[in-house]
Amino acid sequence: MKNTKELRTWLDDMNLPHPLVIAGPCSAETEEQVLKIAHELKDSDVNYYRAGIWKPRTRPGNFEGVGALGLGWLKKVKEETGMKTCTEVANAAHCKLAIENDVDLLWIGARSTVSPFIMQEIADALQGTDKIVLVKNPVNPDLALWLGGIERLYTAGIKNLGAIHRGFSTYEKTKYRNIPEWQLAIEFQNKFPDLPLICDPSHITGNREMIQEVSQTALDLNFDGLMIETHFDPDNAWSDAAQQVTPDTLKQIMQDLRIKKETNTEVAYQSSLDNLRAQINVADNQLLETLGKRMKVADQIGALKKEKNVAVLQSKRWNEILGNMILEGEQKGLSEEFVLKMFKAIHQESINHQEKIING
Repeated sequence: MKNTKELRTWLDDMNLPHPLVIAGPCSAETEEQVLKIAHELKDSDVNYYRAGIWKPRTRPGNFEGVGALGLGWLKKVKEETGMKTCTEVANAAHCKLAIENDVDLLWIGARSTVSPFIMQEIADALQGTDKIVLVKNPVNPDLALWLGGIERLYTAGIKNLGAIHRGFSTYEKTKYRNIPEWQLAIEFQNKFPDLPLICDPSHITGNREMIQEVSQTALDLNFDGLMIETHFDPDNAWSDAAQQVTPDTLKQIMQDLRIKKETNTEVAYQSSLDNLRAQINVADNQLLETLGKRMKVADQIGALKKEKNVAVLQSKRWNEILGNMILEGEQKGLSEEFVLKMFKAIHQESINHQEKIING
């Protein structure tokens, strides 16, 4: 699979004045709920109405979707509002039913993308379809696995493709439900700049209060659209209540987002500059996260030294590290002066952490 302009034909043909917007409830709960939300969204920027029909949950016993019954509700959405519809598919049977019920866009979830077996089953079931198919990133940060899933679909003759960035699972406690790992999404764009890339801030944040912020970051990084879970009564939603917004909130989010348009040289420059600065912001945040992890390890070393009555400063070890880092830095285009200053500051902070533990 090679990057070509044809990869984004389906999106360009829509000729949208704003980013692609996919919105609707996490889960289709009742016919009344599905239709009520759709009617509240029909006069907004929403291009596709989403609703989860089959809901793969982490643990059994939770609401796992209404099943094929909900496909009839999506049909009514199209009939009553004219909105195009979409839902998640996870196996060949889902694909068959969705196509039979004229769902316009299908997406493949993170738990499915992680399995080449499932992706091949779906690719075989959708072979040659002209439906739009979007692939969410796998739960783990594996770019090859993500691209591999898309390539299976492309090889099956499915040309209307795109990707959804929904963040990655982590055992660490962060402010995100799924850490965005923006650098990986940037690498995705670098490999396939013409493959439409959509951001799912609902699953990245797990918190409706952060959706605006993450959506803006995505647009600053030249994402092509957003998938935002929307419910008229989010707090009482049957699944993922904390990350859903009301239709009115969604409209306000879209109104407040700063959307760049390349209409002349000056705007093109500013757009490129904003994109590069957004990448720097992502890299800076990753630096801070890495340094935080390093200091946690330093704390553990401090506790071990305290237990064994060992001095904080190990000069031989420090000199070895410094020499190695200078060489590594030179290979990455970093001056010796910069590397020395940076690692001396890091080393001093590590000493401070260890001394606090040893003398605490």
